[in-house]
Amino acid sequence: MSLIIDTHGHYTTSPPGVDAYRGQQIQQMGSPSKGKMNVTDDQIRESIETGQLKMQRERGTDLTIFSPRASGMGHHFGNELISRYWSEHMNDLIYRICQMFPDNFIGVCQLPQSPGVRLDGSVRELERCVTELGFVGCNLNPDPSGGFWREPPLTDRWWYPMYEKMVELDVPAMVHVSATCNPAFHQTGSHYLNADTTAFMQCVQQPQIFKDFPSLRFIIPHGGGAVPYHWGRYRGMNQDMGRPELNELLMGNIFFDTCVYHQPGIDLLFKVIDTENILFASEMIGAVRGKDPDTGHYFDDTKRYIDALNLSEADRQKVFEDNARRVYPRIKEHLERRTARRTG
Repeated sequence: MSLIIDTHGHYTTSPPGVDAYRGQQIQQMGSPSKGKMNVTDDQIRESIETGQLKMQRERGTDLTIFSPRASGMGHHFGNELISRYWSEHMNDLIYRICQMFPDNFIGVCQLPQSPGVRLDGSVRELERCVTELGFVGCNLNPDPSGGFWREPPLTDRWWYPMYEKMVELDVPAMVHVSATCNPAFHQTGSHYLNADTTAFMQCVQQPQIFKDFPSLRFIIPHGGGAVPYHWGRYRGMNQDMGRPELNELLMGNIFFDTCVYHQPGIDLLFKVIDTENILFASEMIGAVRGKDPDTGHYFDDTKRYIDALNLSEADRQKVFEDNARRVYPRIKEHLERRTARRTG
């Protein structure tokens, strides 16, 4: 029987000490110091057991690939040093959760990106989190300016130091923006989905990135934004450029998750995108937390939508487990230890 691996989870239920630390950073922006984030083990345990762990048990999932709250990354705030201290604290907090609940959570890191700042610090933090904390990937923000898109496209050589380290460590990146300070965009309703679509189109425009890094892997969340819905547009533009089909050109390196919150959307995703490129995910206790009055079930209970597809057992195995193992190969050691603990 498949493990059910949720590849998109954030610590959205963090204790008050997290926001208190961030507030202190704001007050001390002119002379930042790392200081201490005051969060106890008991506070972590309560927030997880009444939040994400409770949802895992109720919805029948096994394991969540877990990272700091995406909207809280706030790369547009402050400077490189503030982002570094904040990211280190948040990644250490995720590590504590993974140590306390090793059967239920595996870490993915936040990077200390900052507008206009080279990625050297982010490369160092990725290496620390993978080699010292045992994390299996990172969240990469294509727009650290917070809605103004001042960085080069993801396909620009400016990003290559990060890709070199990702390939060396054999970890993927989920392409995930953070908060927006541009009033033209709603944070989760438009900015997130715009970014998903933009990241994919950048790769369509400059697919050379995957020739330079054949094993580079991107997860584009939230079902790929507008991409599956407008697949014919992207195929047609790509064809007009005289290139091979998108499946051949990009889809060995790009994967979409199932953070789509209604049945017709999931139906379309699976009709358009090959199951080899779809990772089960829910982003539960995230952007949408309520119940659908038409069904009586939570919008973000995405497993229900997939169960309703009547997939073959082979395709279920891919979506719920095998694709996650392939995209996040470092997960293998965690799963082996998990099995050993459970079999005693």
